[in-house]
Amino acid sequence: MGAVATIHGQGSEERAWENCDWLWQQPETPLAELVAGAGRIVVVAPHPDDEVLACGGLLCAAAAIGVPVQVVAVTDGEACYPGEAWWTPQRLRQARREELRDALGELAIDAASIVHLGIADGGVSNHETGLEDWLWQTLREDDLVLAPWRFDGHPDHEAAGRAAWRAARSAGCQRLEYPVWGWHWLDPGCAHMAWESPRLLDISAVAARKREAIAQFRTQTGDVPRLQAEPILPAHVLTRFYRTHEVYFA
Repeated sequence: MGAVATIHGQGSEERAWENCDWLWQQPETPLAELVAGAGRIVVVAPHPDDEVLACGGLLCAAAAIGVPVQVVAVTDGEACYPGEAWWTPQRLRQARREELRDALGELAIDAASIVHLGIADGGVSNHETGLEDWLWQTLREDDLVLAPWRFDGHPDHEAAGRAAWRAARSAGCQRLEYPVWGWHWLDPGCAHMAWESPRLLDISAVAARKREAIAQFRTQTGDVPRLQAEPILPAHVLTRFYRTHEVYFA
């Protein structure tokens, strides 16, 4: 995740999401069906960690059956701790690239699969058209594009989601959206009004590997020295991504 200007507080509790019967009673979609016909998976991540938090299980399982994965890191998430004396944007930029490499390694995805675009954290909206054009030129018809939910509540996420959605449509690709901050601000009791026909993927078989991958984002969990600010990924946020199911929208 990156800098957040509009999302505050602890958000919806995980227990409330656990009790969202409408969501968890949706039929599961097998991995083979989600990736059917895909020659490659392209996951568009506004910040390093979004791809693992939301899609780590799918990426790990798909890589295990030989589906190539490309990770598009739109920003380096360098603006996550403004004002920190040690964890400056320059230091964070390098650290977060290394964390992404290590996290994907836990999922058996090679670092060569990562493309860093280097757009400024917090500034994706200003480069939305350029991102769309780059994706359109990069995508192939047999790609499955995973991108942020276009209403995720974070400006970088929404801009990246819109750009990816339009590019995938123009390129004739399959596409799925994933929520990250949606879990935070959305009232679970209203999920049925916001999320039409969610697709649930059982990741039980790879959930432990996903958790190890998440742990590599140490700057975000606070497992680093000299960090004075509250971590971006405290325990109450992490628990949303330790589930045995991931949720996608077509």
